[in-house]
Amino acid sequence: SGMCVNHAPDGFRLDSARQSHPTDEDHDANEHLLSAAEGCPVEAITLTLAGSGEVVFPPEE
Repeated sequence: SGMCVNHAPDGFRLDSARQSHPTDEDHDANEHLLSAAEGCPVEAITLTLAGSGEVVFPPEE
């Protein structure tokens, strides 16, 4: 939907098909990236800790 680009323009870009991609796989976490993940309508964004791979978002249910 491109909402992630609106929430975190430094973290995501849209390609010519209007699909979102991270600008960097190892981007430092910040509240803009978390907001993008929380606001993603298809829950397609997963945030993990770089060292351990532990999932930060989405929270486990």
